[in-house]
Amino acid sequence: MMKKTLAAALTLSFLSAPAVADTPVRVLSQILPTAKQYPNEAAAIEALKADGFKVQYNNYDGLGLSTADGLRLVSDNAFNIASVQIGTAARDDAFFEGLDLIGVSTDMQSLKMAVDAYREVFDARLQARFGATVLALWPFGPQVFYCNAEVNSLDDLANLKVRSFTPSMSALLESLGASPVTLNFGEVYPALQRGVADCGVTSPTSGNSGKWPEVTTHQIPLSVSGSVQGIFANLDWWNGLSDDERASVKSAYSKLEAAQWALADTINDDALACNTGQDSCQDGEKFSMTMVSVTDADITRVQQAAAEVVLPDWVARCESTYPGCTEVWNETVGATRGISAAAK
Repeated sequence: MMKKTLAAALTLSFLSAPAVADTPVRVLSQILPTAKQYPNEAAAIEALKADGFKVQYNNYDGLGLSTADGLRLVSDNAFNIASVQIGTAARDDAFFEGLDLIGVSTDMQSLKMAVDAYREVFDARLQARFGATVLALWPFGPQVFYCNAEVNSLDDLANLKVRSFTPSMSALLESLGASPVTLNFGEVYPALQRGVADCGVTSPTSGNSGKWPEVTTHQIPLSVSGSVQGIFANLDWWNGLSDDERASVKSAYSKLEAAQWALADTINDDALACNTGQDSCQDGEKFSMTMVSVTDADITRVQQAAAEVVLPDWVARCESTYPGCTEVWNETVGATRGISAAAK
């Protein structure tokens, strides 16, 4: 009887043990603890730990690293898993920006459709050229304008210096007569404060948590993109994991992706209310920015710029390193959005 009881206990212990035995994983994140997205990422890390991974969790800022180096850091396996800004990675390969081109998918529903349509070809390109694979793709939310100058429409951006973080955003800004200033998120607050930039573009929530309203006065709540982020794994490291380990990592980051999309859908309206000091503000810090009304003319101008400037500019850059990429885009994102890209 004792032998049967002991055998049963050992079997139960074996079945309940983590499938991963202290496998080390080096993770690099761009999310700061003050960000609304941080709890979702923390939950993914805790899930990995619970499954037995020995996680070394680091942040770009804490290590003094630039997010512009994210793709290289995961490609070189300096980190096994890294958070990468897609717009920044597009400077290494224009094809990546195809999932979130400025002016193409300006609300979260259409952006989700575009990302889902592009995911497979995006991952294939990432694996073939950079030795990494996609674990998650998610947006910060609608990218809107913060300005420290009086603006009443997109026309007023002419001759202003505006923060950009993707090549296609720079193309849009130039078409509006503005001067793009390429800055990482952490560089924007002091740039706005010192006059290096007159305006910045980010999500309402990121701007609020980053205290941009302290150094800006006018908010144009016109979304031009979603600022999609990628969480990538080094392909050699990934292929070296067991099936159980890969399943564990996939589960953690699939849940993170779903949670971040849900967050992007729900929190940005409140952030806009907080930025402009409305009584309905609940979760952010209250400021006193002036809300600029978005006109039909502003929306039309972004749509025209996307068709006449952004897409042709992207086609030229993408085809130079990936001949045939326009056809791939038209069959995926283009088909989903009802848009066709072509050279000028």
